[in-house]
Amino acid sequence: MNDQWTSTFRTEIESFQETIGAFDRGELDRKAYKGISGGLGSYAQRDPSRHMLRLRMPGGRLTLERLKFLAETVEREKVDRIKLTTCETIQLHDLTAGQVPEIMKAAIDSTILTKGGGGDNPRNVMASPLSGVQSGEAFDVMPYAEAVTEYLLSICRDIHMPRKLKIAFCNGADDCVHSAFRDMGFLAQTDGTFALRIAGGLGAARPSMGVLVDEAVNPKEILYYVRAMVDTFCAHGDYENRARARTRYMQDTLGPDGLKDAFLKNAAARKAEGGLDITGLEAPAGIARDNTGTVKHPRAIPQKQPGLYAVQYHPIGGLLPIEKPRQLYELLKDIPGAEVRIAPNETLYLINLTAAEAEKALAVTSDSAQTEFECSVACIGATTCQQGVRDSQGVLQAVVNAVRAAGIPDGALPKICISGCPSSCAAHQAGAMGFQGGVKLVDKKPEPAFKMTLGGSDQLGAARFGEGSAAILETDLPALLVELGQAAAAAGQNWAQWSQDHAQERDSIIAKYA
Repeated sequence: MNDQWTSTFRTEIESFQETIGAFDRGELDRKAYKGISGGLGSYAQRDPSRHMLRLRMPGGRLTLERLKFLAETVEREKVDRIKLTTCETIQLHDLTAGQVPEIMKAAIDSTILTKGGGGDNPRNVMASPLSGVQSGEAFDVMPYAEAVTEYLLSICRDIHMPRKLKIAFCNGADDCVHSAFRDMGFLAQTDGTFALRIAGGLGAARPSMGVLVDEAVNPKEILYYVRAMVDTFCAHGDYENRARARTRYMQDTLGPDGLKDAFLKNAAARKAEGGLDITGLEAPAGIARDNTGTVKHPRAIPQKQPGLYAVQYHPIGGLLPIEKPRQLYELLKDIPGAEVRIAPNETLYLINLTAAEAEKALAVTSDSAQTEFECSVACIGATTCQQGVRDSQGVLQAVVNAVRAAGIPDGALPKICISGCPSSCAAHQAGAMGFQGGVKLVDKKPEPAFKMTLGGSDQLGAARFGEGSAAILETDLPALLVELGQAAAAAGQNWAQWSQDHAQERDSIIAKYA
């Protein structure tokens, strides 16, 4: 990290210490405080005496150094809730006003910055979680995600964008990072270039696929494109209407072709200025180890490096047990090249393990979700988040318990995505089955409910948003999912096939609850 701007960040934290203190004393209202705290990666929770702190993890890399810091911080500060996020970060919850700035400062020495973790800033730069080890990838995109992170953190104080900017790098093996509908999505191609889509995004209104603007981006020139996106957003983004201050609305104001033209002109101008070429950046060499033995387990994934494995670990709802950082660190600390990767579906991957090491990792993570359905995604929910409408975490736990009790077999239900409000933090529009928190009138009285959508996908080359507007009462969700799962199981089919072959039966079941 650059010493100059990390020093500046330390100074900002000192100033923030006064700000969070004033808010804690009631001298600063929520709105004013949020406008300051978000830029440093922290927000007050629904209970204003408790705070969340978001730890940026570029590319989702939870290195051993960062993992050790996390374990020590959780133990020292007695953190009782850890949340994995869909932007590959880690959130520490229920902190006091005094804890937040102290953790911010301590994190810097472990190469963790919270700067830009919220507010109108470039957010955590994402990368395919298995980049560098995944079979079938075009090339390792992690070095480029980290280079973009360094660049954005160096300029974020000099720019004022209308809203946040989300950038993702896909390695070409799968698109769990949603490069098809991010503000900027770089897709690695087998010829060594990136295809680039811009101005995509989710949200309550106008979820949009990105506009393809270049099919052969030279990786050495990606910083010119990133700066061009900032330039384009600053020139054409909506500074007046916050609800429309996202890059996807530039598709309306400029039209897709006009947006592409404006963006490419800005990219050409930045290239003409020069100075942003990436040089000396190479992917790390493959790990050579004496790898013997094999392991067969649904959560053990063979890497492209012969004899090595990645172990998948999905804590229900993305809530990482507080003892787990220490357990994972003790497991991995002496393994060459081992580290943890955070995936955008709230899953962790422990990578670069031999068969024997993978067996130990499987034992340490035996509390993982066991089925596709249990790997469902949910935001932190309304009991914690100021913006939240519904308790998405509570709902997820209720439906998981109901499906387990009913004995629904693995595959009969898909992974579902539950957002507690229209903000799409669980990317529910891209889920095979998605739920958005809201209300439903029953006898003219509002009752907790979720809007249900079907048919979304984040599959590489086949991304689409779900459709439908059935409103399901929160209390009916467990029964609905059990009945759907039982119907698919009775037909002997997985969810995708049953949903396609028995669409009328599926819709009839949903109609009973809608």
